[in-house]
Amino acid sequence: MNHYEKGRHMPDYETLERLAKELDKPVAYFFCEKESVAKLLCILDKLPEAERQELLTTYEQLLQTKE
Repeated sequence: MNHYEKGRHMPDYETLERLAKELDKPVAYFFCEKESVAKLLCILDKLPEAERQELLTTYEQLLQTKE
């Protein structure tokens, strides 16, 4: 683990999946550079697919009105 933390080695995808499962996070969480993005990702990951789609549609519509 120390080698991963210091950036000497990168875990393979299977290892990331195991870590994510243990920490109850999506795998993509490990690649977020901003804390706010990581938090949003965790929230979105917990939502049912229908609610994610609804949020996506709403946000896309909001962006279109700003153009």
